[in-house]
Amino acid sequence: MLLHVTVSGRVQGVGFRYTTQQKAKEHGLTGWVQNQSNGTVELEVEGEETSVNSFLIELESGFNQFIRVDDITVEKIEEHKGYNNFSIK
Repeated sequence: MLLHVTVSGRVQGVGFRYTTQQKAKEHGLTGWVQNQSNGTVELEVEGEETSVNSFLIELESGFNQFIRVDDITVEKIEEHKGYNNFSIK
């Protein structure tokens, strides 16, 4: 399963990308995460459906007290890209 996700809230300057990378690795997922100029964070996450869903549940919680997730937009991508790791762009 491959998802393209956009996250808004207090997600820049609070360790969100690093924490996202660590959580993705814990779930055995691959893809990338990057800040956007409009203050959101964009990511693609690829892996087994159950692992991706568990990761999204953690993502919605904001991971820690410094991060606040206000909105998440999720788009399922039909093609698989075969990422080798989870990187911060």
